[in-house]
Amino acid sequence: MSAEWETRERSYRGISVRLARKYLGKLGGTAVDDERVEADDWAASLSASKVSIGPTLELTEVTVTFEGDPDALDDLIERFSQKAMRAGG
Repeated sequence: MSAEWETRERSYRGISVRLARKYLGKLGGTAVDDERVEADDWAASLSASKVSIGPTLELTEVTVTFEGDPDALDDLIERFSQKAMRAGG
């Protein structure tokens, strides 16, 4: 990892780690394991948890920790978020 890289964390509800990994692959990354996707100028680590929505409903919340060149992250996070919102919507 380059010293100029920065880290940004975002959470998305209503998608799975599998789907997040697939989206990151379509954005140029390669899955190195079930919870990590890497590209030349960025990497992303994935984790999931259940969050309660009201007294009886639970949703999956996927947290993506993006690392990379700040310019690359701006575009990557925007494009990933658009895909994730469509899926979770």
